Amino acid sequence: MGVRVCGLVLLLLFFQCSCLGFRSPLSVFKRFQDRYWPPPSECARTGQTMISPDGQNFSLHIRMPGLTPKESDSYFCMSVHVPREEDTYIVDFQPHASMDTVHHMILYGCRYPYATDNYWDCGGIEGTCKDTANIIYAWARDAPPTKLPKDVGFKVGGDTGITNLVLQIHYGDASAFKDKHRDCSGVSLRMTLKPQPLTAGIYLLMSRDAVIPPGKNVVNADIACSYRTSTMYPFAFRTHTHRLGKVVSGYRVRGGKWTLIGRQSPQLPQAFYSANKGVDIRHGDTLAARCVFSGEGKTTETHIGSTSADEMCNFYIMYYMDANEAIPYMNCMQDGNPLLFRDIPREANIPIPVSPDMMMMHGHQSEKASSEDSVLQQPKREEEEVPDQGYHLIEMTDWPESDFNLGQVSGLALDSNNNLVIFHRGDHKWGANTFSNKHIYQQKHLGPIQQDTILLVDPVKGSLLHSTGKNLFFMPHGISTDKNDNYWVTDVALHQVFKIGNSGDRDFQVVLGEAFQPGSDKYHFCQPTDVAIDPFSGNVFVSDGYCNSRILKFSPEGKFLTQWGAGSSDAHRPLQFNIPHSLAFVPDQGELCVADRQNGRIQCFVAESGEFVKEIKNDEFGGEVFAVSYAPEHGGLIYAVNGESEYGKLAPIQGFVMNYSTGVILDTFRPDTKDFQMPHDLVVARDGTVYVGDATTDQVLKFASSEKAEHRSVKKGGIEVHEMEVSLMPDGTVQESETFLQAKVKPQPSPQETSLEKTKQNVVKQANPGVSPAIITTLLLIPLVVLIGIAVFMRWRKGRIYGDTSENKLDSSSSGILGKLRGKSSGGLNLGNFFASHKGYSRKGFDRLSTEGSDQEKDDEEATDSETEEYSAPPAPVSSSS
Repeated sequence: MGVRVCGLVLLLLFFQCSCLGFRSPLSVFKRFQDRYWPPPSECARTGQTMISPDGQNFSLHIRMPGLTPKESDSYFCMSVHVPREEDTYIVDFQPHASMDTVHHMILYGCRYPYATDNYWDCGGIEGTCKDTANIIYAWARDAPPTKLPKDVGFKVGGDTGITNLVLQIHYGDASAFKDKHRDCSGVSLRMTLKPQPLTAGIYLLMSRDAVIPPGKNVVNADIACSYRTSTMYPFAFRTHTHRLGKVVSGYRVRGGKWTLIGRQSPQLPQAFYSANKGVDIRHGDTLAARCVFSGEGKTTETHIGSTSADEMCNFYIMYYMDANEAIPYMNCMQDGNPLLFRDIPREANIPIPVSPDMMMMHGHQSEKASSEDSVLQQPKREEEEVPDQGYHLIEMTDWPESDFNLGQVSGLALDSNNNLVIFHRGDHKWGANTFSNKHIYQQKHLGPIQQDTILLVDPVKGSLLHSTGKNLFFMPHGISTDKNDNYWVTDVALHQVFKIGNSGDRDFQVVLGEAFQPGSDKYHFCQPTDVAIDPFSGNVFVSDGYCNSRILKFSPEGKFLTQWGAGSSDAHRPLQFNIPHSLAFVPDQGELCVADRQNGRIQCFVAESGEFVKEIKNDEFGGEVFAVSYAPEHGGLIYAVNGESEYGKLAPIQGFVMNYSTGVILDTFRPDTKDFQMPHDLVVARDGTVYVGDATTDQVLKFASSEKAEHRSVKKGGIEVHEMEVSLMPDGTVQESETFLQAKVKPQPSPQETSLEKTKQNVVKQANPGVSPAIITTLLLIPLVVLIGIAVFMRWRKGRIYGDTSENKLDSSSSGILGKLRGKSSGGLNLGNFFASHKGYSRKGFDRLSTEGSDQEKDDEEATDSETEEYSAPPAPVSSSS
């Protein structure tokens, strides 16, 4: 029996050790961070280049010789001669640095380094190399080691012209050295003399001229170049910006089609992430990249430059080519053509969410705010500057709680308390025989609608708060509210616009137009569609309409002021409105936007003068835009819904979230339960909640941000849900006027735990009562002691092996570019002083990239699988006969 007990305990201990042995990808970075400084004695030991020959394979350690930077944003370089004269291949990179001290590292290959001293200041006139500096490796933000795919290596020595390796390190914050310790950060290379059939290289896309204006929410830096050499196969990518960068994306453009290579947040550890598989780059393709920045909180312009107060926009591609055609380094620094980037996938404009536990400090804490913007920057730590993802919407299927028995929903609005206002048609329906050819209403005999047509609804629970509008309207259409919560509505049957109080008073305060009389002068409308109110002046704008093509402006009292027609983004092809169907006032811009329904576009005008400002038109609209709404958040967002075109369903019927300045679609949304039929109007609340009224299904749908929806859960699986009213906190973590659902989870034993518990119970039941407790205890302790001893030995052995492999960070630099920026002549490329790159798509963490290792893998066991990023090489290129 004792043997059984011991066996079970061993099994449980093994299971526990296996669980504890698994480390999340983030834990790898945290473990590197925990090794803050190498001991001083190690600097002396690693100050020299150490080569450990082992047949064809060996390691080369390149580390700073114990220096102490005295100024922030210092750049230091050291060179090492390639240890063998013949062709040599680098197959693995092991960084030794911490982002607490190192902003970035870059390893270059060249023939003539700027100096051969122990180390030199390479941030000034002297750069990295006198000749071409080929980037071989880059590191930043506690990125893990990089292992190349099988049969792939960076070729140096021999006839490559790369006889020296230059390590450049950017020290961002000198205050990290206030204890005067010496730094020996660097990188270890695993190398082999065995020829690799595929040669690795780096392609860098880099912006040189981007400018981020202060306070501007979204700024794009675009780079693009035509590819004019042999086919290359990307297998990894890396993105790099400083703290203003939100997302960096890289693409191949072929025949007008954009194919993603990689996309990532530069606020995550700037590792080389696995590129999308199956992407090759051929002669004639275009390589393109976009960096998205935000200048919020800044009061001065931010330029591309060498210090941590500047910005960078880099996208690195790590690729391989056939050894006979390989080029070790290429770059692209041309600004992208706006016509090309008009078609960039919208994912490139959507920041990747970074959770607090994955957010890494930027590594240049000493960034000095100028006197004019220090107040703005001081309250915020850099790791808190995470892009808000509030515009990703999902349907709230449990809303509303009440059944309102609606007719065709034609209009939606919000009052000053964020309550929803619904305008519907009750038992009246707009059909083929509702109007004559001269737009005269044909169903007057039915009388006005007998139900309340205006409903005031609680936005959280969806319960009815108040209703009015009975026996007033014949065919409701649009509705808006003014600053006093009065309702402004249009009726297409009456051809009129009304102002009605919200108190239930049935007397109209303002009436515009003549009942049942269509017209096109300043006293008549023809099926007017919507109303918008200027919250400052109180001026009233009317879209008119189904049989007129104009916008009219009135004073708050109803006095006619002016009117205008459609604008044109092409003066040679003016196109008048074709049913101006919905209006949205943009108070922070003083503009009015019109959903020009049948033309499938949105046009915006200066509200004061009617001057045309811009047009937003996307193929995804499918030829029709039914409604438009505006929210000032995120620098200005414009929301819209499309509908089925008169030519058929040319695009999915859905909602759109767009950047107001650029018109770029940031996200789309649609119901989860059933499709939109005719989304006739929409409105967006202050907290980002969107309501859509469908005139075919006679219902209103509510959409909330995915973050908010995650707080709403159902009582099942042991979760108790408690509602409580909360207010908006200063850090924006809780929404105002919304029910926040807090879940208390009752732990439920997993099947595995239940099975183990039953096993334990069986052991207890089966134990021989005659066996001495002391014997059982002894039997239990023996395997435990043995396992602890094994664990201690393994940790001691690993500590010996990794003693000199503390983490490092890296970024790009080159003296040629920096020299041009500073007006100084210097050879080579000095990216570290200039920029670095980063990228990755859909990887919100640090996915393990499983693949076979290189030929050297069996020779260097110190690079454990848990610490090294590996990449799969696509099939070896097949030479084409064409």
